[in-house]
Amino acid sequence: MQRCYDAKVPKVRTTLTIDQDVLRAVRVRAARLGRRDSDVIEEAVRQQLGLDVLRRAWEAADLGEDEAMALAVEAQHASRPPR
Repeated sequence: MQRCYDAKVPKVRTTLTIDQDVLRAVRVRAARLGRRDSDVIEEAVRQQLGLDVLRRAWEAADLGEDEAMALAVEAQHASRPPR
């Protein structure tokens, strides 16, 4: 069964302005992982928005109540801005 998080959604080209040190770090990470810059940026944005937690929740849909609650709390904490 395909869920919304893994559906093949068309990519959109965009332009953004970021600090050159951040871009350098993106390019280094992409090179080390053998991935594209855009993949590294998208992964970082997904993590910051908590979308990776949603993916993990769907993958582990057979959790017990306590495990599900712990995952929900983790997702809530991940969505809060750092102090």
